[in-house]
Amino acid sequence: MNMIVLDNGVNIPMLGLGTYALRGKECERCVLEALELGYRLFDTAQMYGNEREVGNALRRGGVPRGELFVTTKLYRPSASYARAKQGIEASLNALQLDFIDLLLIHEPYREAEEMYPALEEAYRAGRLRAIGVSNFNASRYEAFRRACTVIPAVNQVEAHVYYPREPLRRALVENSTVMQAWSPFTEGKRRIFEEPVLREIGAQHGKTAAQTALRFLVQRGIGVIPKTMHRERMQENLSVFDFELSDEEMERIGTLADGKSLFGWDED
Repeated sequence: MNMIVLDNGVNIPMLGLGTYALRGKECERCVLEALELGYRLFDTAQMYGNEREVGNALRRGGVPRGELFVTTKLYRPSASYARAKQGIEASLNALQLDFIDLLLIHEPYREAEEMYPALEEAYRAGRLRAIGVSNFNASRYEAFRRACTVIPAVNQVEAHVYYPREPLRRALVENSTVMQAWSPFTEGKRRIFEEPVLREIGAQHGKTAAQTALRFLVQRGIGVIPKTMHRERMQENLSVFDFELSDEEMERIGTLADGKSLFGWDED
């Protein structure tokens, strides 16, 4: 698995399993299957309501803790300093972990700057290996960054071939923040698997449109956390590190971008 080195030296897998909308026993099954296939990054959130199930599966999976990378996120009920401190403990308990690898503020709440010192304190205490934000557009990220003592290690945002967010990516790189895509397949809002450009280019490498879409992002240094409940798709998504797109192919895929969010609420 290819890794990204965060600004504090912590390694994060370039690709992981997103667990949004996975619930109960199905969530545990998916995490266990992903572990068997070689996944080591698992992305959850308090908002998803499945931290306990993710933790259960990780404990059952038998993979040494040092090989795992677990991300979760605080949401609106934790929108104050005191509640963020409580939220950190709640996530540690639900995940059944002594530390969390990456904790994010889930959305650009008005209280985000009040929440973040709780994350910074837990980071310095070793309860969190890295901290950051999610769904912060360029202007909100810049304002937030200026108020931090620990620069966000990651900004997890909507990003895909139709909305690659190059200006945001460059702004993050300039400040040593990694960009991670939570919607590399557009969450079903576009027929990305049938996109002719992706299918044609993928065929040249013996790859699918989905693999080509992921490769476009990772080749630009963007981490990806595609969600799937199907074992064969998990395996397919992992197989994006054994080929490389040419500059011309990257440019062709880049023409798919229209600069518009498919979700609308965090546009740059």
